[in-house]
Amino acid sequence: MSNRHDDGSAGDANYGVIGVDYARYRQPDPAIAAFIARALADARSVLNVGAGAGSYEPVDRQVTAVEPSASMRAQRPGHLPRAVDAVAQSLPFADGSFDASMATFTVHQWPDLAAGLAEMRRVTRGPVIILTCDPAALDRFWLASYAPEVIAVEARRYPPIGTIAATLGPATTVTSVPIPLHCTDGFGEAYYGRPERLLDPGARLANSAWSFVDAGLGERFAADLRRDLESGLWDQRHGQLRRQPAFDGSLKLIVGRP
Repeated sequence: MSNRHDDGSAGDANYGVIGVDYARYRQPDPAIAAFIARALADARSVLNVGAGAGSYEPVDRQVTAVEPSASMRAQRPGHLPRAVDAVAQSLPFADGSFDASMATFTVHQWPDLAAGLAEMRRVTRGPVIILTCDPAALDRFWLASYAPEVIAVEARRYPPIGTIAATLGPATTVTSVPIPLHCTDGFGEAYYGRPERLLDPGARLANSAWSFVDAGLGERFAADLRRDLESGLWDQRHGQLRRQPAFDGSLKLIVGRP
């Protein structure tokens, strides 16, 4: 039985519903992109698995994108290649087809992590690059005190970093990626020092975890956060984050080499 949603989304989140404005809120951040570029090194041909709307997809290399969600494929800008409709655990490419492969903010969506990583390794001659979040570090973000249910959802969905690293093999490195204060990629922690942004329902919906909790939770969260911003309580507790140039949160770059 297929577990794909109506628009083709192959993971646990239905991007036909939540991905409508995804590209508006989730623009690649240059500082984070630099980590990926360094990991790609001199690779010329790159496979991007779970490519979505094209965030972090290099434009100076030959890229093949794979994305099962029709909604996300439709949001890819014209300067990027059209994405292949396929899933991580069954990549339609020959062994060793690419110099490198990458997957950003997607492994937590995969129904079979081990199979997806094995497929990436199979079709890749060089590094396999995974940008993801460490479920053990999600509670560093102040959202944990306002909407612990969302943090709990994320912690259940994101695979442990050690599991990914062990699956990719012994020649694997894990690097913490600092999140810039004005991060243009609107995953939750991107707003660590700009709490007002999370009052926007669209900003929340661009983070799939919010689609797994009751809609009333988002409304309650927004009311509580607005109250604390207006009273100054949020700034009393977390105001230093508004001036902190980067946040050491849950973001990790995992690079598996052959």
